[in-house]
Amino acid sequence: MATLPRGGRVEWIGLRPARETTMVAVDAVRATAGGGLDGDRYKGSNGERGVTLIQAEHLPVIAALAGHDVVAPATLRRNLLVSGIPLVALKGRRFRIGDVVLEGTESCDPCSRMEAALGPGGFNAMRGHGGLCARIVEGGTLRLGDVVQAL
Repeated sequence: MATLPRGGRVEWIGLRPARETTMVAVDAVRATAGGGLDGDRYKGSNGERGVTLIQAEHLPVIAALAGHDVVAPATLRRNLLVSGIPLVALKGRRFRIGDVVLEGTESCDPCSRMEAALGPGGFNAMRGHGGLCARIVEGGTLRLGDVVQAL
């Protein structure tokens, strides 16, 4: 269970400045320990959901299940799109992205907003593919292309 075949990579970074607003794609963002991401509406909450991640390999599956050709990462409202590493394996574990240390806290289950974002059945299309919530243990800057490595 502790062995992963390789590290992953950050493919996209997005911030939710406010509820029900369009996500803002960025190349880098400051992560605060115990808090969240600068410019994201969840910064300052309880910290268990300081960062949300979704696996790039799941986007085609979600698109197919929702009846779309493609789904943009911003549509799914997660902060980081990560490729190459199974996020479910990071639940309950610490991992590093660039110079930031995170801890996977819980599955990032879809919410009812996915019905509006993806159309009827969008919630169910995302079930099992919603990604991971993480707490920021050591702050720093997250950047596009950063390596994701289990600790």
